[in-house]
Amino acid sequence: MYKLIKTILILLFCFYLMILSQNILFKYTPVTQVISQLDFSLIRENWWSFNNLIPFKTIIFYLFLADINLDIRINNLAGNIIGFMPFGFILPLILKKYFNFKSILKTTFILSLTYEILQLLFALGSFDVDDLILNTLGGILGYFVLRLIKFIYDLIGKRSNNTMGMN
Repeated sequence: MYKLIKTILILLFCFYLMILSQNILFKYTPVTQVISQLDFSLIRENWWSFNNLIPFKTIIFYLFLADINLDIRINNLAGNIIGFMPFGFILPLILKKYFNFKSILKTTFILSLTYEILQLLFALGSFDVDDLILNTLGGILGYFVLRLIKFIYDLIGKRSNNTMGMN
């Protein structure tokens, strides 16, 4: 039974990563078009104007300064967080070595950084340091949800053992 559950989790995780990649890397252009028109022009004219290297600039803009519909702001900010929550939740279930805060923090940051660099290198979007912050926060929150569920599960298990006289 354990092998079946682990296999299902691995398949679910792979499916999740495919959806995440689609939403981050290919949200504006289909994969086939990207492949046929690969643009390795990192040094585009004014490339810095399309990217954000200042921490919290985009977050502050969306929270306080943007003259943009609220739903767009929420989608952009919450979407980055929610999009990475499954990563922090599922990965530790598959690989026990990721069932600690530091590992999830580093791994989520590295995955997010990889997506941001790919967007920059292949002109698939813009590099935004705030995405790194929000995505990493999402992975951490997913991990905390998993820890909370485990804590409750362990608490219930201890209570049921105590009521059965298995102390």
